[in-house]
This record gives sequence, C-alpha cells and structure tokens, in this order.
Amino acid sequence: MRRHIAVSVTLGSLLMSSTAFSQAPPADDTPIDLDVTAKRLDQARGSIQPSLGATVYDFTKPFIENVPLGENTPLNQVLLRAPGVVQDSFGQIHVRGDHGNLQYRLDGVQLPEGLSRFSQFLMTRSVNQMSLLTGALPAQYGLRTAGVVDISVKSGSTDPGFDGSITGGSRNYAQPAFSYGGRTGKVDYFVTGQFLHNGLGVENPTRSFSPIHDDTDQWVGLAKISALVDDNTRVSFLGGAMNAAFQIPNVPFQVPNFTVLGNSDWNSGILDQRQWEKSYFAIASLQKSYDTVDFQLSAFARYSALYYQADTIGDLLYNGLAPWTNRKSLAVGVQGDGSWRVAKDHTLRAGFLVQRERSTAYTAGNTLPLVPNPDDPDAEAVPSDQPIGFTDGFDITGWTYSVYVQDEWRIVPTVTLNFGLRFDAVSGITDEYQFSPRVNLVWQPSPVFAFRAGYSRYFTPPPLAQVSASSLGILANTVAAAEILQNDPVRAERADFFDVGVTVKPVRGLTLGLSAYYKIAQNLLDEGQFGAPIMLTSFNYGNAIVKGVEFNASYDDGPWNLYFNGAYGSAMGKNINSAQFNFGSQELSYIASNYIFLDHTQGWTFSTGAAYTFNPDKDWATRLSADVLFGSGLRTSVVTPNDTSLPNYAVVNASIAQNVPIGLGKGTQLRFDALNLFDNSYQIRDGAGVGVGAPQFGQRQTFLLTLRQKF
Repeated sequence: MRRHIAVSVTLGSLLMSSTAFSQAPPADDTPIDLDVTAKRLDQARGSIQPSLGATVYDFTKPFIENVPLGENTPLNQVLLRAPGVVQDSFGQIHVRGDHGNLQYRLDGVQLPEGLSRFSQFLMTRSVNQMSLLTGALPAQYGLRTAGVVDISVKSGSTDPGFDGSITGGSRNYAQPAFSYGGRTGKVDYFVTGQFLHNGLGVENPTRSFSPIHDDTDQWVGLAKISALVDDNTRVSFLGGAMNAAFQIPNVPFQVPNFTVLGNSDWNSGILDQRQWEKSYFAIASLQKSYDTVDFQLSAFARYSALYYQADTIGDLLYNGLAPWTNRKSLAVGVQGDGSWRVAKDHTLRAGFLVQRERSTAYTAGNTLPLVPNPDDPDAEAVPSDQPIGFTDGFDITGWTYSVYVQDEWRIVPTVTLNFGLRFDAVSGITDEYQFSPRVNLVWQPSPVFAFRAGYSRYFTPPPLAQVSASSLGILANTVAAAEILQNDPVRAERADFFDVGVTVKPVRGLTLGLSAYYKIAQNLLDEGQFGAPIMLTSFNYGNAIVKGVEFNASYDDGPWNLYFNGAYGSAMGKNINSAQFNFGSQELSYIASNYIFLDHTQGWTFSTGAAYTFNPDKDWATRLSADVLFGSGLRTSVVTPNDTSLPNYAVVNASIAQNVPIGLGKGTQLRFDALNLFDNSYQIRDGAGVGVGAPQFGQRQTFLLTLRQKF
C-alpha cells in the first residue's frame, strides 16, 4: 500500500504530490520486468529522502523547455524562475536571503562543494526531474540548507536514443550538444555533453553592448550507468567533468594607480587577465529495496581546481598586486540513507555522511614595496616602481561527520508529523559540532488544500575551499598590505529557522501557494570577492535576522502553461567577527554596532511566464513562450555600508519552437530565442558594497537559433 503525505509545488505543472512508499514484491521465479523494477526502485529512493513539510518547487520537463534556450540554458537560469531566487553576478543565485549555502544532490547523493565561480558544472540537459527544497527541511538535509537542488538524472530508460542540437547567434555564440541513452539487458546507460563558446563569459563591467576581452570556452560532460542485480537491488555509477576557460573583461580608459618600472601610462582595454576552472566528480551507489526496508549506500569524490593568470604589468599598475594563483580541492566520502516502515502510521529514517576534504592554494606574484619618501624622509612611505616577488599558500584538511534519525508519524489520516534529530561535526579550520532538532507538521484535509509548518535548527560550516588561510605578514610594507591585520577563523553558522505555508488548488490546473519564513542566526555566513583571483571568501556576521514571504501561482491545462512568482525578502547582519583583514577599519567599526542589509539582499523579486502550444498533437506543433524577470536591485554603499539599493530592472525574454515534420529520425525542431528582447541595460553590481569586488551589468539583447534532431 502506498501513502502520500508531503506537499510540493510544481513550476509549469504545479501539483500536490507526496512521497510514495516502496513495496517490493515477494520473491518468485517470474522474470524481472526491467521497466517496472527500475521505476519501483526510483520510487523507493524517493521514499528514503522525502521532502515532507518543506517548501518544494518542482521543475517539469515542459517547464524547462519553456525557459529561454530550453535544455541548453544554464541550470542557474532555470532556478531563477522559482519564487524568491535572486540573480547576482558570476552566475550566482541567492535563495531566501543566503549568499550561497546551496546543496546539490544527484540521484539522492549530496555533492561536495567545489571551486567553480563562473562555470556551471551541471547541465540542464542531464535533468530528468528537478526540485528546489527550501524552508524548514527534514533531518536528512544538512550542512547546506538555504536550498536543496534535488536532481534525478536522466537514464537510458527515460531518454533512449540520440538527441543532438547546435545553437548559434549573437556574441559569437556556438553550442553543440548531444545525449545518448539506451539499455542492454539489465544495464542502463546514458551519456551527455556540450561545448560552449561565446563572447560573454563573465558579466560585462561596463554598460556597453559588448564587453571587451570576455571570451569563454567550456566543455561539460556526464555519464550514468546502472545495472539491476536482482528484483530488489541496483548498482549505479555517475560521473561528470567540466573544463572552462575565461577571459576577464576589461574596463577601458582607466587611469593607473601606480607607476611600474617608470611607466604610468597604460591602455586598460588591453589587459589580459584569465581564469581557468576544472571540476570532476564520481558517485558509486548500491540501492536495496525489500519488503518494509529501503536503503542506499554511496561513495563519492569531487576534484576541482581554479587557476588565475594576472596581467604582468597591468595588474601592478592598477592594483599594485599581480598574483598567479592555483587553488585545488579534493573531497571524498561516503553517504548512507535508509527507511523502515515500522507500522502503517510510522516510518523511521536514518542516515550518515562522512567526508574528507583537502584544500590547497599556491600563489606566486609581484607587488610594489613601500619605500621612504625621497622628498621628505619623515613623511609616510610611498610606493616604489620596482616590483618585488612573493609566494604564499596553504594546505588544509577538513573532516565532516553527520548522522540523523527521524520518524514520520501519521497521527490521523489528514495530519502527519515528521520529527527528527541531526548531529553534525566538522574539523579543519575550527572544531565544531551541533545537535539539531527538526519538526514539521502537515495538515491536508482535502486534495485541494494543504497547510504546513516547521522548525529547523541549522548548522552550516564554511566551505573549506572558501576559507582564506594565507599569511598576512608576507605583504607587510607593500601597497597590498591589509589595513586590518585581524583574521579570526571563520566559524559555522548556527540558526533557528521557522517556516509556514499553504497550497490551494481551487480549480483544475490552477495552483496557488503562500509561504513565510523567519531565521535567527549566529555567525551567519556570507561571502565576498576581494581582489584577484575572482573567487569567493567566507566571513561571519555575529548576529543576523533573515525573513521573507513568497507567493506562487500557476495554471497548466491543455495548450496553456502560465506561472507567476512574487517574493519579498530582508536579510540584515551585525558585527563581522572573522576574516576581518578583508575590510576597512571604518567599515568594520560601523558594522560592529549597527545592523546593515547584507549586500545580496533584494527586497522584491518577481518572475512570470506564459507558453502556448499550437497543434500540440501534431508533428508540426508550434510553441510560443515568454517570461519576465524583475528585481528591485541588490545593495550598494553610498554613505554607510549597504545603505542603498541599485535601480530596479525588468528583463523580457521570448522563444518560439517549431517542430519540422521532415521524416528524419524521431523529430526535428527549430527554435529561436530572444534574450533581453527589449535590450534593457541594467546593473547587477556597481562595485560598491560589503564584499563586492567589481561592477557587473546584465546580458544585453541576444538572438539565438537552435537546430535539434532526435533519433
């Protein structure tokens, strides 16, 4: 018997759903039905890690196809269409007032944090199903808790055959992509990959239509193999790779700040700064489902690396520092999750995670020393024009240990209580631990109405790869010396999170949702970009309050797909109590005694879209779609830190996809996408604000054409 109690909200095709219990059939001599067994094991994996009581937004395949570029769009662009998800520079997104703190799961396995800044190491085209979980999360979700991006990867059963496409258009855009899947006996296989080249690798730092020196080349691939051992057992392997190269865009007509080797005249438009990013991951899993017990045991590994090349003379002229940096991270671990249906009204779940990560960095660079003023020996020292070399680096190893247990109790047919306890401990920069209670209540008196409320205690350690352990003394008596020499260690964030929401389905195809959240945090984690290379560094606010409200509506019936999301959020922090050397003394002094808005706070965020399909049952079906993204602006500093919002903006995108019945393979499609249709020039960052390193503007008008063929 299958029961369902969790509430979820689906984008593009919103629906009430629940986590199904798996029930393995008794063993007999009947041959295995491969499709039925694979689907049953997929359902069993879902029942091990349900989303009961959390706020869940599901992204269906039709919804993804309606997003500009469809499966070719970066994953973060799909997530931007969820309520309360805020756009930032470098491809970053913020969920419910957190700077990062996102967790990615592939087929139920949590991926370790990586070093990638500009590139998307996961492809939208690999997604079979995807959900964004936020709010008061159940006990099985920990460490990264602002949002859980839960991805079920395609397989040879869900997407058999060959699917290839080529996209080209504005900004020297070229993107060939493919996927191929199938099954041989009990072995299922799927592989996909893409190459991307364009002239907009990083956001433009100026308002110009086209940036200067901004080309990118990116290769991404993923492979998945699974095999049925018997009617109740499956083994699988999932691996992926990403390799990307970026030019750092230039701002022309800048005046140098220093003199180098007698030269103080330079064309900032010809600077040549570059960054390379690599990421590789592998997951091996054993899944077992029998009678009332389901479990999955997985081993995982992820390697990532970031390389930054400075402009030898230009970086010294403008920044007084020219670093060549190499950072690497290797994380390996094991994760286990299981469920046991003790009785018809009780399901126990438990699991663990152990991870070891080693993070290293090495920098060799040049800077300008401070020397006595030749005109006045008693005056302050002045920069020399003769560079000196330096080296710096660190090697840190960290461990993470997590374990949880929880009980899903169906009190009465319409009310379910999910309560649990989680323990997390970390060692590395600091040694910390926490016991975290979780409780969620769901009341669903009818199929058209559901109410949920929850509380979660969170423990969020800083990503080891984003902790700066460099020596401050190396740059003493140079122009790159820190104003503040204090560098207290970055600590784990501890927070109390409250979430409440309702979902209503008044008529067929229409779903409405409303949720509110409130978070009280100590040592709230934030991230900033301080100089080069372009990577993020973690720091803490001693105290913080994050709150907001979200509304979503969607209509999905027949040829129409409509959605609207609106959200208001506020995140404020006080007293930066770690990594203080990255900030100025006046900035630190003000924040020590005053709550400020966090730099990634955006008050109002809206997204809305519509799609209509003509002749949906014909070989020549045509789909028209358009959407709008609105933001009231991230924070910037004018008088006091983060005291002002940047101007609001709205971006309109439109697409048309036409199936072409030429009788080749399984189908041919032509697609035209217009990004930023009305060429709105808008600023994401202006270079000011706490932890903000440079200005960035949104992508200007771009036209792209895609040819897609299936076999």
